[in-house]
Amino acid sequence: MTMKILLPVDGTELSLHETQFALRLVREGLAASFVLVNVQSPASFYERITARNNTELIEQAAQEAGTDLLAPSAQLLQAAGVPFVTVVISGAPAQSLRELIREHGIDLVVMGSRALSPVRRAFEGGSTSWRLFEESPVPVLLVKPPQAEALEP
Repeated sequence: MTMKILLPVDGTELSLHETQFALRLVREGLAASFVLVNVQSPASFYERITARNNTELIEQAAQEAGTDLLAPSAQLLQAAGVPFVTVVISGAPAQSLRELIREHGIDLVVMGSRALSPVRRAFEGGSTSWRLFEESPVPVLLVKPPQAEALEP
């Protein structure tokens, strides 16, 4: 049986680390396919005014930005020969990811864990990874970032 894994990425080096960790699970014998997702923030007031409230233009810009951010992780999955689909959506990250879990029949979420300062945690209501961990209907595997020295060239 193949496990369907949701892999949220934002195009950063840390996202690549999470993708590489997920691929390690496959190399270790886990039969898996992936839903590679990027969640775009909804258009700001300024963006809506600049685009003259042209929702098609706004959606196209979000799709293009999300596709660009997914590209490095998609290349890793493709090079490994692992089946995957890509999804770009706009909305509140934790809520959008919960909806994708249901829509795609996801079995597991693999995502990064980034520590927030106490002030940001209080202001933002916690990180996306923590909110999803608390509210997800499926298990969430949080991948710790590599040590700082490992990220340096």
